[in-house]
Amino acid sequence: MLRIDIAKRVEKFQARLPAKHRRQIAARIIALANDPNAQDTKNLQGSDFRCADSGEYRIVYRVSGQALQIVLVGKRNDDEVYRQLRRLRG
Repeated sequence: MLRIDIAKRVEKFQARLPAKHRRQIAARIIALANDPNAQDTKNLQGSDFRCADSGEYRIVYRVSGQALQIVLVGKRNDDEVYRQLRRLRG
C-alpha cells in the first residue's frame, strides 16, 4: 500500500462536504493507495496525473515513488477540476 499525501486544498475542499461524501472519497483514496492503476481510472493526457471518480466527485492524483499524491478533488459534472489542474501545472 502506498503512503497517502493529500494536498491542503483537498483537505479544505473535503471539510466543506457532507460526511457521507467525505467517507466515500476517503474510501476511494484508500482503494487507490492499494491499486493506483485500477481499471476504472484513466491517465490524463499530457501529464503524469490520473483521475478516478467517486460518486459525484473526481479525484486527480499521481504516484510519486511510494506515495499517492492527491492533488485535486472536484465535482464530476463540470470541468473546474481540470481548469484548476492547468493552473497548478503553470
